[in-house]
Amino acid sequence: MKRIFALTLVLVMLFAFVGCNNTQTPEGTPTATPDASTSPSPHETEGEEEPVSVAIVVAGGLGDRSFYDSADEGLKKLKETYGVKTQVLECKEDASLYQPYLLNAAEEYDFVVAVGWQFYDALVAVAPTMPDTKFIYVDNAVEGISNVHNILYAQNEGSFLVGYIAAKMSKSGKIGAVGGMDIDTINDFIVGYEQGAKYANPDIEVQIVYAGDFEDPAKGKESANSLITAGCDVIFQIAGKTGEGVFEAADEHDIYAIGVDSDQKYINPDVIICSMMKKVGDSIFAAVEEYIKNGTFKGGETVVTNMANGFIDVSYGDDTMTQQVSDELKAEVEALKAKIISGEIVVETKRR
Repeated sequence: MKRIFALTLVLVMLFAFVGCNNTQTPEGTPTATPDASTSPSPHETEGEEEPVSVAIVVAGGLGDRSFYDSADEGLKKLKETYGVKTQVLECKEDASLYQPYLLNAAEEYDFVVAVGWQFYDALVAVAPTMPDTKFIYVDNAVEGISNVHNILYAQNEGSFLVGYIAAKMSKSGKIGAVGGMDIDTINDFIVGYEQGAKYANPDIEVQIVYAGDFEDPAKGKESANSLITAGCDVIFQIAGKTGEGVFEAADEHDIYAIGVDSDQKYINPDVIICSMMKKVGDSIFAAVEEYIKNGTFKGGETVVTNMANGFIDVSYGDDTMTQQVSDELKAEVEALKAKIISGEIVVETKRR
């Protein structure tokens, strides 16, 4: 049935569409990245029902040690736990690939996870034509499509906490943030960061720079250097792979940095004091697991993952790593976390 619905779209895009088979992809074109095995698990025997299949399509690329890699970790956990058949398709920020890659995945997989706010238009075009495919949309939401489950994140809540930490750790009274782009999702981080910083120190100065890219560490480093020149001594990176340049600049100038999405302290434990955790992989795992265990898929619904349900948090690496944030300050952060969960502190948002 899926192939019948898709046939017309496939024919229209035949000459423009570059297939996702990475053995036939022209040089320079973003490729599909299969998991180590995209076939059913070895323990399956003839006659047994095939496992659920899940493909994730990422707007950028793996290797960011942040947002996209977190999604991939969720996919790997599904494979390890339930023998799920998996594949990753990387668009490498090429917007012309969003729609064909979603369609290609939807023809072959039970679940297609669109990872990135950028997929809005492509999902609106593809999902209604593939009613038998279950889509999960990460970091944005489309309304009125019954086979799309939207997952949003209260990143403003976690950013409030790291903003508080940044202000408390700053010696100059100036802190900064490097955003990938000037968009709602990034600004949702920033508004929480600023609010948390002002909660810690009403006189703190918060400076923001947008790198204009999520895949370019050189731009991240340039952006961070401009903040350092302006006197900032703690910088929050909210820029995916571009943020690796922020860490480089912080190391070279002996200031502190804050990671994002995943626990990034391991990248440079002497520079990265904490990370704002946005557990993308865990949220994908939870949504698919609910279907595997209970047959439940929340198509047409939007779920906001937050601090209360455990998908937003702050991390400090492990005990083997240098801990710049004192136990006393960590305790203050835990108290603030409880106030956010209870509603005593309401964090501002820049979401649509």
